[in-house]
Order: sequence, then structure tokens, then C-alpha cells
Amino acid sequence: MELHEDSHREVGINNSYELTAVQFCFENVNKSCIKTTYSPFPRMILYVVFGFGTLLAVFGNLLVITAILHFRQLHTPTNFLIASLACADFLVGLTVMPFSMVRSVESCWYFGESFCKFHTCFDGSFCYSSVFHLCFISIDRYIAVTDPLIYPTKVTVPISGMCIALSWGCSITYIFSLIYTGANDDGLEDLVIALSCVGGCQAAMNQDWVLVGFLLFLIPTIAMLIIYGKIFLVAKQQARKIESSSNQTQASAESYKDRVAKRERKAAKTLGIAMAVFLVCWLPYFIDTLVDAYMNFITPAYVYEILLWFVYYNSAMNPLIYAFFYPWFRKAIKLIVSGRILRNDSSSMNLFSEDVEIHN
Repeated sequence: MELHEDSHREVGINNSYELTAVQFCFENVNKSCIKTTYSPFPRMILYVVFGFGTLLAVFGNLLVITAILHFRQLHTPTNFLIASLACADFLVGLTVMPFSMVRSVESCWYFGESFCKFHTCFDGSFCYSSVFHLCFISIDRYIAVTDPLIYPTKVTVPISGMCIALSWGCSITYIFSLIYTGANDDGLEDLVIALSCVGGCQAAMNQDWVLVGFLLFLIPTIAMLIIYGKIFLVAKQQARKIESSSNQTQASAESYKDRVAKRERKAAKTLGIAMAVFLVCWLPYFIDTLVDAYMNFITPAYVYEILLWFVYYNSAMNPLIYAFFYPWFRKAIKLIVSGRILRNDSSSMNLFSEDVEIHN
């Protein structure tokens, strides 16, 4: 009899534990989403990892934008494209990553339904804007490497401005129209109703729009791969030609062209690395969303979050790439951090000279 009573007591304790273990995003709200909680240490680690990526995306890209816009020597069509790309990454760090960080760690959306839509639109807009920017940059680099002397007359600042406007205009129009017309979840009404709860922020995408989104990523990506393949082929041929040149007079006459070509090849290589990092970060996410849409959304939540944060971390990577490969960017950072940027003559400093003085 005593054993029987103890068993009942144990069952009662287990049942009460299960009831208290279930937590909701909003305890006193009907149809609240269920909250998945982490123990304190993993929770702290996640906040540190996501927070570090957010700060790097914001301040790293802010340095890129400041350097290019402040120093007149950097006012070139290519650099304006890079500054605009950095602007997209900066906005990801400022308007997307902090809120996604809370959602990922707390498994709840605490910022309201209206901002959820804006957040989704910002996320998608900045993504496609980055793709289009990288595509235009690859075309810019192709012209610069294949014809470095005629490049300044072919690619001008107004043309660069048109590419920037096109990149932003197309991406913003596409994503905002898709989300605010509700076209993204046509045919998924039952699923949306079944999964709807207070404290959630997920945009359902039907198969058609997932495919369109994937193609909008894939087509520019294939174009970039082909263009960079041609760039490196031309760069290899140019390097061989310079090495095999035996005529000293001819070498002397072409020295300026060779120097320009070498500089452009180095810039193309750096931007090619930035594109490769972009692919590594973005491709798994796009493949997963495509497979998920056609396999009835089978991706576990934690796998989706990992892929999503790979995407977000891409926004923090470009400043690190520039800092590693561009001496002028390292010099610009030192000038900005040391405060010399506040001087009247700082905008006219020569960042490409080896004797740029950083200290007083």
C-alpha cells in the first residue's frame, strides 16, 4: 500500500514538473507561442557569439563607409559600390541582427507583428541588394582587369551610381511587394493558421516564390563565377606576358600599364574572396529553403537558426577581408581611430603612400 501511494505521488510530481516545464512567450495571452529555454551558460554563449557578430557588422562596415566617403582618394566607382555594399551589411547589423538575436536565443518575438513584417522585409532586401552589388562589382573588376587604361572612361561615378540605385531599388521593391501583398503565402493559408501564435515571427514562402528567390540568387551567382573565372584567366595571361617580356624598351614603355594591371588584379582577387565568402555563407541557406519548401518544411528549427546566422555573419566578414588585404583600409582605420580624421586636411591624405604618418 505504501509503495502504491509513493508511486502516485511520484506520478503527480512528474506531471506537475511537465506542466511547469512548458513556458510560453506571453504567459497571460491566449494562443501564445511555446518558449524553448536554454540553461544559463549556453544562453550566455549564444548572446556573446551573436552579439559579437552584430557589433562587428555595425562598426566594421561603418568604418568602411566612413573611410570611403571621407578620403577623396577613395572616391572611385568601385569604392562607391563597395561603400554601398557595406551600407547593406551595416543595416543588417543595425536593423536585423539584434532582433534576430533575441528571437534565436529566447525563441520568441517580442517586438510586435508590424515590426515583424518590416524585419522580414529588411532581411530580404539587404540580402538581394548584396547579391546585386557583388554582381555589379564583378563586372566592374572584369573591365578594370581586361582593359585597365580605358576603364576610367568606361566606368564612371554616374554609372556606378546607377548600379547602386538599381541594386537597392530592385531588391526593396521585390521584397516589400512580395510580403505586403501576401503573395508569399498563397496556398499555405491552412499552414499559416495552424502555426500562428502570439510571439512568433516567421514568413511562410510557397514553392513558387521560394523558387523565384533561389533563381534571383543563383543567376547572379553563376554570372559572378563565370566573370571571376575570366578575370583570373586574364590575370594569369598578363602575369606570364610581363614575366616573358625580354625587350627592356618595351617593358619600360609598358611599365605604367603593368603597374595599373597589377593593382587591378589584386583588387579583383580581394573582391573575389569576398564573393567566395558570400557564397559559403549564403548557398547552404538558399539550398535548404528550396529543399524545405518542396519537402513539406522538414528542417529542424535549430538547423535553420544555424544556417541563418551563417548568413548574418557574412555581413561582418567583408570588413575583415578588406582589413586583411587592403593596406589603404588599415591606414584609414588608424586615421579614424586616432582622431586624425577630424583635421581639416585629413580628407586629402594619401592612403596609398607607404610614408603616410599615422602618429603626430
